[in-house]
Amino acid sequence: MHFSYAKRHLIICAYLGSVVCGLTGFVALAGAQNAVASIERPPRTITASARPEVDPAAEEELRQRVERAPHSDPFFYDEHVTVSVENGDVLLGGFVFSDWDLRDALRIARRAAGNRRVFDNLSIEVCGRK
Repeated sequence: MHFSYAKRHLIICAYLGSVVCGLTGFVALAGAQNAVASIERPPRTITASARPEVDPAAEEELRQRVERAPHSDPFFYDEHVTVSVENGDVLLGGFVFSDWDLRDALRIARRAAGNRRVFDNLSIEVCGRK
């Protein structure tokens, strides 16, 4: 099928116009959602007195649970990963061998930690180099 130059130009402009309008509508909708979300939630401030009391036994149980979790994953080598818990937050330390391993470590720890925050302090060593 051969179209004349003018008809091809019109088809291309119509296509690009619909794409641009669609993207503009999407961006406006996403921006409106973000604006509503920021209005609905007041800013959070954490003071020393607002922190809940930490139970050392619960922290130790959480640490052990997160530390045992990588052992159940047959594809994750966790020999160099350490787990600590501070104020109810889980901190992963040590090193892994790839970006993929880092993501696996975080995924496994987050699943085991439940609703607790998991912080990553892992290094990536490739061929024995950081």
